[in-house]
Amino acid sequence: MDSSKISLRPFKPSDADDFLAWASDDKVTQYLRWNSITSREQALTYINRVAIPHPWRHSICLDGRSIGYISVRPESDRDCHRAHVGYAVGSDHWGLGIVTIAMKMAIPSVFEKFPFLVRLEAFVEDENIGSQRVLEKVGFKKEGFLRKYGFNKGEIRDMFVYSFLKTDEIASSN
Repeated sequence: MDSSKISLRPFKPSDADDFLAWASDDKVTQYLRWNSITSREQALTYINRVAIPHPWRHSICLDGRSIGYISVRPESDRDCHRAHVGYAVGSDHWGLGIVTIAMKMAIPSVFEKFPFLVRLEAFVEDENIGSQRVLEKVGFKKEGFLRKYGFNKGEIRDMFVYSFLKTDEIASSN
């Protein structure tokens, strides 16, 4: 994948149609906490009420069009040194290295925007092999297996926890 075609930027209301194209796909949302978006109106509401006000939720763009997102949410109070990372990309873009490139772009930006952060962490369901590969290619370290840890889509699921520290280096290869 030509990394010059990939960019990150905040969401905007004009992304509604592109957002709907990938956020309506049950394959994409199966590991997300939110359900598939089913209409342009829902897409616009989500962008305006969730994506835009979020502390750091950026659209992954391919040639300027939204094809996914990366989200970083710092914890509060005593835990403000760490943030939770999440991401998704349209299923027609899976396996192309786009999320890996986007994550490598996002990490320095996140640590710059939130200088108090020391740790990024991601929780990945055990069967989500693609997401585990992305994190490992970026340089996240697998720290452990959490049995019956996360609740998603009506089930309590096993998850892996990954971390990336401010002092870690982003992996150089895809």
